[in-house]
Amino acid sequence: TGLPVLGYLPHMPEAVFGSRHLGLYTAAEIDGLAARIGALAVDGGSGRGPLMVPIWYHYQPGAELWIHTGPRSRKAEAIRAAGRFSLLVERTEPTIRYVSVEGPVTRIEQGTDERSREMAARYLPPEKVDGFVEYERTQLGEHVSIFMRPERWLSADLGAL
Repeated sequence: TGLPVLGYLPHMPEAVFGSRHLGLYTAAEIDGLAARIGALAVDGGSGRGPLMVPIWYHYQPGAELWIHTGPRSRKAEAIRAAGRFSLLVERTEPTIRYVSVEGPVTRIEQGTDERSREMAARYLPPEKVDGFVEYERTQLGEHVSIFMRPERWLSADLGAL
């Protein structure tokens, strides 16, 4: 190649750095984010900033992400109008880690007790799930499940920097 060799570095297993740009990790690599409360963001409408609210969510790798909310809630109406939303999940202990995802809404389905139970089981102790489902049905009223196809992910483990 015509380039002079000035030296070399021997292989040093203790000095291997993963291929990371700014500490980015895939969502599957960030443990401890599964049952966190998410921050949902969606276009707030004309002349408004984004609507950002805390929300329970459900996601399994490779599947759609879904949320459960009232069909006439401000977030449901904003999601219908925008056709997409974003979700951020973070933790701060022992290090700051986060994952954000955004994508299009794929469908909106009528809520069911089974889906309410599935969601509640991610966040509540087992002995509280049935009571919550009953409370949701009798006190909070009708719900819908809004499904999103994850399209873009951004994640980081800032403790890895």
